[in-house]
Amino acid sequence: MQPNNAVPEGNAEKSNTYAGRRISVAPMMDWTDRHCRVFHRHITKHTWLYTEMVTTGALVYGDVERHLRFNDEEHPVALQLGGSDPKDLATSAKLGEKWGYDEINLNCGCPSERVQKGAFGACLMAEPELVRDCVKAMRDAVSIDVTVKHRIGIDETESYDFVRDFVGTVADAGCTTFIVHARNAILKGLSPKENREIPPLKYEYAYRLKRDFPQFEILINGGIKTEAEIDEHLRHVDGVMLGREAYHNPYLMATFDSKYYGDTAPVKNREEVLRAMMPYIAAQLAKEGGRGLKLNTITRHMLGLMQGLHGARQFRQTLSDSKRLAAGDPGLLLEALPK
Repeated sequence: MQPNNAVPEGNAEKSNTYAGRRISVAPMMDWTDRHCRVFHRHITKHTWLYTEMVTTGALVYGDVERHLRFNDEEHPVALQLGGSDPKDLATSAKLGEKWGYDEINLNCGCPSERVQKGAFGACLMAEPELVRDCVKAMRDAVSIDVTVKHRIGIDETESYDFVRDFVGTVADAGCTTFIVHARNAILKGLSPKENREIPPLKYEYAYRLKRDFPQFEILINGGIKTEAEIDEHLRHVDGVMLGREAYHNPYLMATFDSKYYGDTAPVKNREEVLRAMMPYIAAQLAKEGGRGLKLNTITRHMLGLMQGLHGARQFRQTLSDSKRLAAGDPGLLLEALPK
């Protein structure tokens, strides 16, 4: 998508054109790129989608188009930023709004060493006043929503009071939407993968935040895999953010539009999803082939579409066949369909 230069100035009332963030897909590095988001959008029209984290340095000093271009059909889509300098975050947020994103999200939850070296991500939870200043700078710069995604604690700090005070401080900047990954982040000794699995989930902390801050939009994230779990969480909070389950089992989202957004449009079956992706893939290969875009750059996000069905393994094998992929023929999607 090309940038939208008709951006409202000033700190106008924050509002969304789209239905609320009742269900969303988490920002996931190396996974939720623009091709993945288009694929997910062909399964669900209303679920909110998030970019991979984009650092402020990449936008202030790097190739803005490479990091921010996306496709019109991705809406509603949020840009997640990583950074800790209020000025750079304000500049980056303004770029995100100019390019047409529907929300700016600040990452206060990533525990990776690389992110820690940049002094942002989960380590920002130890500096709630700085996060407040960052959010204020972004809100002053844009008219779209500015939200925060965070953990419930860091290292051995496990008291609910810690995350309650963090939210209360950041809220002083006008932030009203908090996405709560209901685990602690262990900053030393655990890999990002281990940080998603080893610290125990404490969903009750997110529930308590909603009770203590009923005026805020509280979304919950972490280890959620089924509709039954989603339904239980929605009894306590405003929205649910899915992570890896949405990636590995994307067709789980096929009923979300009707169930959670009241959309009466027919649900696409899996073959219809594949057929809907074929024109997109052909257009992208024609447009971006000279930049090195290959068929598997897009199809790698689609390997879980047949999850749970007889023939799912064959589907994955066909879409991973290097010789067939090298031909660059979108028709491979239909060849891969289980017979």
